[in-house]
Amino acid sequence: MIRSMTAFARKTADTEYGALSWEIRSLNHRYLEPHIRCPEELKSMETAIRESISQGINRGKIECTLRFTPSDTPTDSLKVNQTALKHLIQTCNEINECLPEQAILNPLDLLRWPGILLTSSPDKKNLHQAILALHKQALQELIETRQREGEKIFQLIKQRCDAMKPLVVQAKTRMPEIQQRIRERLTARLDEINAEIDQGRLEQELVFQAQKMDVAEELDRLEGHIQEVEDVLQRDEPVGRRLDFLMQELNREANTLGSKSIDSETTNISIELKVLIEQMREQIQNVE
Repeated sequence: MIRSMTAFARKTADTEYGALSWEIRSLNHRYLEPHIRCPEELKSMETAIRESISQGINRGKIECTLRFTPSDTPTDSLKVNQTALKHLIQTCNEINECLPEQAILNPLDLLRWPGILLTSSPDKKNLHQAILALHKQALQELIETRQREGEKIFQLIKQRCDAMKPLVVQAKTRMPEIQQRIRERLTARLDEINAEIDQGRLEQELVFQAQKMDVAEELDRLEGHIQEVEDVLQRDEPVGRRLDFLMQELNREANTLGSKSIDSETTNISIELKVLIEQMREQIQNVE
């Protein structure tokens, strides 16, 4: 079943590190083009996010925005290097003994000394896993939305194909009537001018006119392209580009039918076909 390229999804989650929010917007595009916006401290996640997108989506402009609000509860803990602190205090005391006036040791000054204060940050692996898992949930929701939109597009295209079929049949059945009318018109014209009819020459002229207005091949190709569109719609793969190509071929045959037409009814049929083809083409621009 075909899928649309336009959709939106949003997922949120609370973690021990803070609140996460993913927004994914999908727009039509010729190729797959992901755009990822993450906080600076989470830029390292972009590669994994791109891989996740490419596994689920084949075509479209994908805009992913991650918002992260850190928790108010501090996650970093402070530890003191006891061994280094003892050595520092001992050294300070030795220096103090050499001074005329002993200085009072300030604990904050001791903490500023390199190697005294040990800052341990929690492992961010769990946070990264939570970010990736939430993104996959939002991506799945986006894909499901694209599938639902694709079902609507499928119905619209199918309706246009069903409307085109009787028009092609009508044009086919109309051709013998048009040829007979040409014969009668030529004969009547010759009668008006009281000209002697050369049956051989008349038949040649009729053959020439028939060749000029012969659209049998165009009508056969129209039927074939319509059937191909219906077959492609049933494929379980991205078919947007193939459908777009088929619209070009359908439009070419409909134009040729109109240019060869010498009858108002077949001209109208050509116009109706082109209207239906254009309606399908507009929908197919959003097909993955």
